[in-house]
Amino acid sequence: MDVGDQVPELKVTPDKYLPHRYAGASGDFNPIHIDVEFAKMVGLPSNILHGLYSMGLVARANATALAGGDPRALKRLSVQFRGMGLPEQEVVVSGTVKSVEGDRVVVDTVAAQSENQIIRNAEAELQI
Repeated sequence: MDVGDQVPELKVTPDKYLPHRYAGASGDFNPIHIDVEFAKMVGLPSNILHGLYSMGLVARANATALAGGDPRALKRLSVQFRGMGLPEQEVVVSGTVKSVEGDRVVVDTVAAQSENQIIRNAEAELQI
């Protein structure tokens, strides 16, 4: 693993019921996530994905790509929520190795739906 290396992409298409399942798992029942009509009423294009779900995809992508899927390898994660993710649209998480020091790797990561970066300026530090 060298600085500048691309991390294999993670591609996930959340189904239309994912926000409902995630609301139950997270306890976040904000209607912008689970009620399409309410979301549209407040000016959103549809109900939106939970930011924490998108952050989880960033964590999963890095642990899968660099640590064989072991979540314990993830030592630090910081993200900037920058866009709204929508159900039924593919999310692509990509990353570039930013630094390597011994067994620690820092990856600059982005999660996007088409041109909409829903998470950017994310840094994941893993011990591999």
